Amino acid sequence: MYKMSQEDIKAYTLAGKAVLTLESTKTGKRYTYKIKSKPGVWFVSLLTGSNNDCDYTYIAFFREDLQLRLSNKSAMPESAKPVQAFKFFLDRLGDLPDSLNVYHSGKCGRCGRTLTVPESIKIGLGATCASKS
Repeated sequence: MYKMSQEDIKAYTLAGKAVLTLESTKTGKRYTYKIKSKPGVWFVSLLTGSNNDCDYTYIAFFREDLQLRLSNKSAMPESAKPVQAFKFFLDRLGDLPDSLNVYHSGKCGRCGRTLTVPESIKIGLGATCASKS
């Protein structure tokens, strides 16, 4: 996993196919999320099993206002710690506290291809996808 800058975290999160891990340096807790988008809406799923490719459970969505919303298909209540952690992250996107580490999975946040160029690894987006941001 790769640590990113504040600006890169926001671009990666909103790119369309992001997989990111949030880690609290205060509690040691970490959660991994997959964020997929369709025009104007992002769907958030939580890694709930051991298979990093397919063991994700839908928890919420957000729109351009970055307000996390649950739906009748949400698998967890708003009070669940993973939901609260993502809400905390989203509420502070662009100005995250030092106590929160954010990592990407090594794949482009827009197209999902494996990143191999150091600059692309640093920001979480391949060169072609970064130019579309």
